[in-house]
Amino acid sequence: MARVHNWQIGRDMSYWYPESRPKKQFAAVFDINKCIACQTCTLACKTTWTSGKGQEYMLWNNVESKPYGFYPLSWDLKLLQMLGAQQWQGGEYSGRTIFESAEAGQRVMGWLPDERDYAYPNVGEDDCAGQIDNGADLHVPHLTWFFYLARICNHCTYPACLASCPRGSIYKRPEDGIVLVDQGRCRGYRECVKGCPYKKVFYNPLTGTSEKCIACYPKGENSLQPQCFVNCIGKIRLAGFLSTPEAARPENPLDYLVHIRKVALPLFPQFGLEPNVYYIPPIHAPASFLHQMFGPGAEAAVRTYRAAADDQDLAGLLGLFGSTERTVPIWKREDDWIIGLDEQEKEILRVPLREPVHVRPAYDEKHQIARVNCP
Repeated sequence: MARVHNWQIGRDMSYWYPESRPKKQFAAVFDINKCIACQTCTLACKTTWTSGKGQEYMLWNNVESKPYGFYPLSWDLKLLQMLGAQQWQGGEYSGRTIFESAEAGQRVMGWLPDERDYAYPNVGEDDCAGQIDNGADLHVPHLTWFFYLARICNHCTYPACLASCPRGSIYKRPEDGIVLVDQGRCRGYRECVKGCPYKKVFYNPLTGTSEKCIACYPKGENSLQPQCFVNCIGKIRLAGFLSTPEAARPENPLDYLVHIRKVALPLFPQFGLEPNVYYIPPIHAPASFLHQMFGPGAEAAVRTYRAAADDQDLAGLLGLFGSTERTVPIWKREDDWIIGLDEQEKEILRVPLREPVHVRPAYDEKHQIARVNCP
């Protein structure tokens, strides 16, 4: 086992291969507070990549209702229970990762889902934590909560699927860090399915090989965002490239959200994979639940997000989400405009910091008619 540095857990850790970061790392930020669980992203991915035989159950993108939603069933709870107590000392994780917890002879601590675990993609949909007798009451909103969690492959810096594959058929592209499966080398051992803690690698029983999200890299090579991003009705997603903390650039949208403002956090950083999909935590869920899911920075991230209305830079950058199909590597604010630029600093788009509001008078002088609301 090699020793590598994982900045998300604030320390070095054990990993099967030496540290080898790509030239650029594909990454994304999801704003959970805007997700409406319409599943448009799920269908966009499904119709693009997994409509073939043997792929019927595959959802490279899915949206779950937390705390009771899972696909496959209990994908996170089972591993959290296996991992045991997960302690943080400030920003450093003092517990063991799934690589450090692996038994002798195993590369990664994991579990292999049963076929039935994939039979309920919408289990827990809109299920709340807590009950309100005799129906919902606007006066007691604190008694119940849930939120939607959109998930894709995290294209981790230290992928468990890559570490667990005995065939060496999984690799990270050096140009963008996207994790792919070489199906010519794959023999269908399903060690990658067992090893991935997020369960985002799937086995095709007809081809006998594993398959997974490819971050729509053919689009990325043309500076376009993935299908699930551009089809998102809630405009919750922003794709780009992420630097390491010491190399963060404020003009990079993802660096600004993840490293500068620290409003976007990784999913279960204690697993040790350094995932590259980041989430702005929901503002109404219990702090203890968010701490377990996103790490010790969750409460501060919620406070930062709540104050975005008074922060023109942060509010403006959030307005860029879903505003263009293009990848936006550079951004800036000029007065009341947020501008997205390409790598040559040529303007891609600009959006207003605040959308204009137009109030039409109740009486139309030109047409001599009163406007009324339709029943």
